[in-house]
Amino acid sequence: MRDFKKFEVWQLSHQITLKIYRSTKNFPKEELFGLTSQIRRSFASIGYNISEGSGRNSDKEFANFINIALGSSNEAENQLILAKDLGYINEIDFNNLLEELILLKKEASFFVE
Repeated sequence: MRDFKKFEVWQLSHQITLKIYRSTKNFPKEELFGLTSQIRRSFASIGYNISEGSGRNSDKEFANFINIALGSSNEAENQLILAKDLGYINEIDFNNLLEELILLKKEASFFVE
């Protein structure tokens, strides 16, 4: 069994999820059950899948969960773009979060190639 906390890709996912939670605190209250909830779940799902996959018995199963995490990262990126376009996240925060998300995707892709 792998210790997911030792994987840099999980550490990156955890840090960016914490940043998303902080960033979404200022989203409009009417978005609480909409975009706020969705973007938080998408970013959190990345780490959830990495940690779940790390408990699997084979590299093939682990790679499958990394693929699912990559899917969640694409969903998260789309929601991040939407949040920026709606004016909920400023350009600087958007660019910083996007840069971290791209780094996370690159790190995750090493497990599936």
